[in-house]
Amino acid sequence: MSSATVTATPLRVKVFRGAQNLPLLVAREQGYFGQQGLDVELLYTRDSLELRNGLAGGDFHIAHTAADNAIAMKDIAGQDVAIFMGGDSGLNELFAQPGISAIAGLAGGTLVVDAPDTAYALQAKKVLADAGLVAGRDFHVKPLGATYQRIRALREDASLSASILNPPFSEQARQEGFVSLGRIVDLVGPYQATTGFAMRPWLRANADIVVAYVRAYLRALDFIRDPSNRAAMAALLARELDLSADVAASTCAALLEPGFGLDERAALDKRGMRNVLAIRRQFEAGADTADPARYIDMRYYDWALAQPRL
Repeated sequence: MSSATVTATPLRVKVFRGAQNLPLLVAREQGYFGQQGLDVELLYTRDSLELRNGLAGGDFHIAHTAADNAIAMKDIAGQDVAIFMGGDSGLNELFAQPGISAIAGLAGGTLVVDAPDTAYALQAKKVLADAGLVAGRDFHVKPLGATYQRIRALREDASLSASILNPPFSEQARQEGFVSLGRIVDLVGPYQATTGFAMRPWLRANADIVVAYVRAYLRALDFIRDPSNRAAMAALLARELDLSADVAASTCAALLEPGFGLDERAALDKRGMRNVLAIRRQFEAGADTADPARYIDMRYYDWALAQPRL
């Protein structure tokens, strides 16, 4: 008597390349997605526009990136999107060219960003505005795409003054002599960066899949927090992101730093969400709501959290 073959549910997930994806890499490597009946394909995006348009167009199912991208999809493009889980604060730092030792030194320079109207670009504008520097008047903004593209541009063109970077690229920048002008959470306060979000109709139609996905992600976070797995995590990051051993190790340390790295349960930071909206209102026309509930549907996360741990 032959047993029936169980077919895993295919799931396409799009992200920016970076260390913030460690839970996804662990869940795939350790088989946690498979245990939940999922076959997850991890896709990398070139920039925010590609990610937003692709999600709205059904090219993939789930996006993991800054909450501000979901907000922009809803408020600007009118897309029916919802954040269903948290992730991290962004682990962002503002890095400048060697020789620039203060934010005031960015006057007259060029700030390199992903897209000028969302997320970390708005963080950077906030930091510079708090130092009295206004975009278009005191500095230029140049969109170049994902973080790996921005650090490459800083390396190749010393006339580009600064950019916000996160691990492992921030760790590489530090080693290469670029100057950190401060961690963004220290400069602007709590910030909800990485979240998981999807189109609301898809979420409603695939509740069991979403719960299974969150459960696998949470199991990966348990693995990451276990000190005995630190070497395995560093090796995984080194392999996936082509890092040296020391950069991989320092990246792991940053990911595990409380209040700066990965949230230990992928929770949504309500203070961080309010700050995202406040910064967006300051710099983007039409961003007029202060209520995070408009962008969130956490019931799937809550259902996953209520079930026994894997």
